Amino acid sequence: LNKAHYPVTVLGPGRRIGIWLQGCRIACKGCLSRDTWPTQPHPPLTVAQLLAWCQSMATEGFDGVTISGGEPFDQARALNHFLDALHHWRHQAGLSFDILCYSGYPLKTLQAKYPSMLAKLDALIPEPFIEAQAFTHLWRGSANQPLVLLSARGQARYAEFVEAPADSRNKRIQTMIQDGKVWYVGIPARGDLEALENACAERGVAFSQASWR
Repeated sequence: LNKAHYPVTVLGPGRRIGIWLQGCRIACKGCLSRDTWPTQPHPPLTVAQLLAWCQSMATEGFDGVTISGGEPFDQARALNHFLDALHHWRHQAGLSFDILCYSGYPLKTLQAKYPSMLAKLDALIPEPFIEAQAFTHLWRGSANQPLVLLSARGQARYAEFVEAPADSRNKRIQTMIQDGKVWYVGIPARGDLEALENACAERGVAFSQASWR
């Protein structure tokens, strides 16, 4: 696990539990989360521990779980167990939250290798981030990335957002402070983070490290 946060309001509809898994073998050029690439900089966490944390956050009410990274499918076995745990919790507790997952792998690759896992998702945003492509659609970093609806719940929750433009919501980035670090969550437009860094510098706040460099 790289990090987990609640509430996330810029990666899917409503107030969401955000999960970022550690490790990525794809390493897209221009990735903003390079701190998630190495496989082992964080201690491992069991699926049971992660689910317990999610359940502790749910007491305030939530609409969905967004899983990102890193590359979630690079931990396919653990991801599969986590999806099973979420489904069991959703069924047993009578909840209706949706599950959205990001992946940098092509949709055809995921359909060929992990069809049973895709069946456990409500929505998926696949394909590698391509820096040269435009920032056009909501919750997606480059124009090649589709929003794929995988269940009836996904159709009901996400159909209106499949072609939604990138600026159809009132914010793209949210900020949190956790463990002595400032985290930025969301899908920024080109130049957003540089503008943010410059604005902070003008106010005397310097970034000693940044995950996008």
